[in-house]
Amino acid sequence: MSNDHISLAGTKAKGKRPQYFELAESERLMSILLAVAGELAVTRERLDTMERLLEQKGLLSTSDIETFEPDSEASEARALLHQEYIARILRIVQQEKEAINEQKSATDATSLESVIQELAEI
Repeated sequence: MSNDHISLAGTKAKGKRPQYFELAESERLMSILLAVAGELAVTRERLDTMERLLEQKGLLSTSDIETFEPDSEASEARALLHQEYIARILRIVQQEKEAINEQKSATDATSLESVIQELAEI
């Protein structure tokens, strides 16, 4: 896995985001909550499938899974998965931050142009 997944998690759809709640903060919170719920539902379904298949084939039991201790390589891989997960569920916050930065850059550019214009008139 590469960090490309983290940047891809911030990909936004074209057009204006619909708003269902009066407060933008409520809208953000709901988006994050729904992203987490979606992630959890998919994860639980896949985990259930894997546990059932492993037990059917006699490869692992539920207690083997519950007592597993990850080594350092597995811990590092899990840390990257956590980063990607957080990036996906908090993408709305990242997108809003980018929008604020874009507005600030546009305002700064306009201010700089004004200063240059004023200096040119002197």
